[in-house]
Amino acid sequence: MKINKLQINSYGKLKDKKIELNNGINVIYGNNESGKSTLLNFIVSTFYGISKNKNGKSITDYDKFKPLEGTDFSGKIEYELNNQEKYEVVRDFNKKNPKIYNSNYEDISSTFPIDKKTGIEFFYDQTKVDEYLFTSTIGIMQKEVELEKNHQNFLVQKLANLVGTGEDNVSYKLAMDRINRRQLDEIGSDRSKEKPINIVNKSILELENKKINLENYQNKKYEISELENEYLDNIQNLKIKNTCLKDLKKLSENKKFDKEKLQIKENIIINNSEKISELNNKLNDLKNNKENKINEIKKEKINTDNLNNLQLKNKLNKKLIILFIILLLINISTIILLNNNLKYLIFITLPLFFIISKISKNKLNKTIKINSEKNTIDLENIEIPELFEIQNIENQINLLKNQNETLNNELNDLNSKLNLKYNLEFEKLNNKYNFSKNNLVLNLDNINYELEENENELNNKNLELHKLHLNKENIEPQLDELANIEENLALKFEEKNNLENLNNSFEICKEVLEESYNEMKENITPKFTNNLSNIISIITNNKYNSVKFNDENGIMVELKNGDYFQIENLSTGTIDQLYLALRISMIDDLSTEILPIFLDETFAYYDDERLKNILRYLVSESHKRQIIIFTCSKRETTILDKLNINYNYVEL
Repeated sequence: MKINKLQINSYGKLKDKKIELNNGINVIYGNNESGKSTLLNFIVSTFYGISKNKNGKSITDYDKFKPLEGTDFSGKIEYELNNQEKYEVVRDFNKKNPKIYNSNYEDISSTFPIDKKTGIEFFYDQTKVDEYLFTSTIGIMQKEVELEKNHQNFLVQKLANLVGTGEDNVSYKLAMDRINRRQLDEIGSDRSKEKPINIVNKSILELENKKINLENYQNKKYEISELENEYLDNIQNLKIKNTCLKDLKKLSENKKFDKEKLQIKENIIINNSEKISELNNKLNDLKNNKENKINEIKKEKINTDNLNNLQLKNKLNKKLIILFIILLLINISTIILLNNNLKYLIFITLPLFFIISKISKNKLNKTIKINSEKNTIDLENIEIPELFEIQNIENQINLLKNQNETLNNELNDLNSKLNLKYNLEFEKLNNKYNFSKNNLVLNLDNINYELEENENELNNKNLELHKLHLNKENIEPQLDELANIEENLALKFEEKNNLENLNNSFEICKEVLEESYNEMKENITPKFTNNLSNIISIITNNKYNSVKFNDENGIMVELKNGDYFQIENLSTGTIDQLYLALRISMIDDLSTEILPIFLDETFAYYDDERLKNILRYLVSESHKRQIIIFTCSKRETTILDKLNINYNYVEL
């Protein structure tokens, strides 16, 4: 990736500036305070946006570089990637998002991911380098390599850190020592004293001993609470049973009252039945008397009739005898007087006699029959003194029977209705109270007894419950103290848990640090040592060609005879150059693009020889990447001219 053109419309002290950059080395010259650092900040802000947060600074970058006059605060960078695709980024620093154009001048801003905080992340998407990595590797300023000679040991340590961990300010051993010290100070160990873990363990032990002494009260409270719950359940059941018994009593009383009303009707029926029985007895007596009298009258009448009939028959017989005698005399006289001329007259008179006799008897029988029937009718119409009384009693009996029948019908109807009514009422109560569950005695005759017993038991349970409340109140102070201890104990356990979690975090941190360090040694450190070997070969004119690294000795340089000596034996300038060159080479392992290197007054403290050596290294790097040097000195251009190195010169 390389930058082709910079256009600064207005940014800090820079205004209406257009700068073209070439491949290879570019030298941007300007006196102090001419805007070189501002130009580098413009490049960073254009790629990543300008921060409106202080981030530990006294003033934000936005406020620092915003022009004092005018509203224009913008610029543009033209650049191309390794694949030779060209882009232009136009940014108004008053806005969060820039506009990105491709080589066809099409706005492709929307094709890149957007972060809510920083806006469009086009440059990170293209290079995989964020702002922090950009400024800590390829954007190198003077202060980052400003070291006096008496700081050689510090510089060696930073170089060793860079090779060993990938960060110049991170030392594996120092980091591990600091973690261990912090772990001991902030947590402690089994062998330490008066450390947080020791103090909290001691507090936990003391609190647990106190807790054991007070737990008896807790157990007693639990027992009381269980009894309270038991009594409350019993009281509740007794109250339910009490209400149930009262409802049953009320139902029983209502039923009894209704039965008493029915009993009145039943008593009336019974009384009526008794009256009917008495009247029937009396009626029977009267009827018997009547029958006896009628029979006597009948008997007398029959006797009279028989006598009269007999007299009538006797009269008839007498008349027939007289008639027969007369006829006989007539026949005899005729025979005597007339001789035998009328001797057959008797055959006429005898049949005539029998005919007359028959007719007379029939007539008599008919008369007797008529008299008999008439006498029967007369007997039936015989008036006797008991007859009216009999009729009156029969009327009374009929009235009483009718009344009983009506009452019986009413009783049957009322019994059916009452049975239905009380069955329904009882079923409702059963559904409401579940008699079998409450073990109620459902014999209504015993309800009053049950109710009294239930109320006595309810009063006893309430009294026992009150005693339990008093006992519970007496142990509350101890329980309050126990609660405080448990609360403190919970806090101490939480504190211990936090310490253990923190300790685990330290252990995990050490484990991750060690794993990362081992991975660095296996994968990254060989690359760094190879880079250092190439760099030291260039800057020392092949005096040293190989660099090695291990945990015990750190960085060692191989001599031509094959022996090794520690890097501390090199000059400070050489070490400084190695450190700078190694930082520059790191970016190739972290980015998908070969990015330019920005050096802002980086060599202000280099002597001419050191500057010459580092420029030779940068020239070797310029074949694959763009080098942009910001300087207020002519030394860089003078050396480059002596080395016959082509470069692009820009003067602010």
